Amino acid sequence: MVIDFALIIEWVLKAVAILMYCTAGFSYVTLYERKVLARMQVRWGPNRAGPFASLQPVADGIKLIFKEELIPYKADKIIFIAAPIITVIPALIITGVVPWGPPIEIFGRTISLYLADINIAVLYIMSIASISVYGITLAGWSSNNKYATMGGLRSTAQMISYELALGLALVGPILITGSMRLSDIVQAQTSIPFILIQPLAAVIYMIAVIAEVNRAPFDMPEAEQELTAGYHTEYSGMKFALFFMAEYIKMIAVSTIGATIFLGGYLGPFLDVAPWLGPIYLTAKVAVLLYGLIWIRATLPRIRYDRLMAFGWKVLFPLALLNVVLTAFGIVLFGGK
Repeated sequence: MVIDFALIIEWVLKAVAILMYCTAGFSYVTLYERKVLARMQVRWGPNRAGPFASLQPVADGIKLIFKEELIPYKADKIIFIAAPIITVIPALIITGVVPWGPPIEIFGRTISLYLADINIAVLYIMSIASISVYGITLAGWSSNNKYATMGGLRSTAQMISYELALGLALVGPILITGSMRLSDIVQAQTSIPFILIQPLAAVIYMIAVIAEVNRAPFDMPEAEQELTAGYHTEYSGMKFALFFMAEYIKMIAVSTIGATIFLGGYLGPFLDVAPWLGPIYLTAKVAVLLYGLIWIRATLPRIRYDRLMAFGWKVLFPLALLNVVLTAFGIVLFGGK
């Protein structure tokens, strides 16, 4: 068996690039959010860093590294330490199936701009997304704190409920494309993006992912007025930072997947003559979706937990089923694409 070392190096570099995109993106999405929230709420926002404002996330990271690490007495120490790791790893690896652009030529070698182009990419995304709920639940349970446990249980119920609508929202584009491979879904949007063909699915997807990442107005697992802080009440230092990191990396991941499935991914003008524009187009679309997530946080209050669950089961889930049925009828009546 001949080992292709060039291919192995290519895979390693791609994996490192995706990890750097997620981790560096996490750092600067926090700054992006502070600036956007300040502008929307007509206040100054971060204004004490001067010309070094771009280094604010670095200062935040250094501060958290040196903060004291606390583990509650009688907590399950192994699970308590493992829970933040279980939460952040799925967020880092979920974008491994996303195509970032068309193949490009580098030093006479054709490089594909994805880590893995698997034919069950959508199933991979849904399965990986469901893993993080274990980290949040275990974090609450292992803390030996009733408020943290309640926060973990709330998150379990919320994320499982909205995962059903999220999965069904992706069925429409799959039916139209006839494939679960993300590269096929992107190519099917060459003439028209799916957000114009599947507007209901796109809206359902964005609402469901807000609940998935526990963002306002669906941040019920962290309702500080009711639960002190929720599942991460007992966490401090870098363990707390990992939960914080997971939330923002998941924001980047769901925006990247949403841009790929509903906004045409890396497609854009002049791509045939300059394929390196693909990652730039995709990043720009991700920035727009992140702006939308921040906008929603800035304007909508947290809703009551019973209404959150009722909205998921009585409104979002039936609408997602309706979209699947209408899409199937459309394909049968009008011949698909």
